[in-house]
Amino acid sequence: MNIVTIGVSSPEAAKARMRRAFKGEKQGAFISFTSLELLWKVLTPKRWEIVRTMAGAGPLTIREVSRRVKRDVKSVHGDVQALLKAGVIDRADDGRIVFPYDQVHVDFVVNAA
Repeated sequence: MNIVTIGVSSPEAAKARMRRAFKGEKQGAFISFTSLELLWKVLTPKRWEIVRTMAGAGPLTIREVSRRVKRDVKSVHGDVQALLKAGVIDRADDGRIVFPYDQVHVDFVVNAA
């Protein structure tokens, strides 16, 4: 099973994870955001639906993703561009889009105000 952890971590924590990876320590797959607010800004409910739909599906066209989430191509295209820019999904060599994970684990802590 190919699992990615999406969460909130400081730049320092991400750099420490990267240093451990360069030393050969397995770190797993991470997509990190610097704040919970940024995570929610990028991963809106409709974008979460796209990610969930793409999980384990292999490379897909935007038109196919639109069909699967039952939304128009233009709005899905905008959401896909935002997910690509944030590094949540990737482009395959043939130009299709891909979320190369089967499962998503979400990990963050909410502190008292």
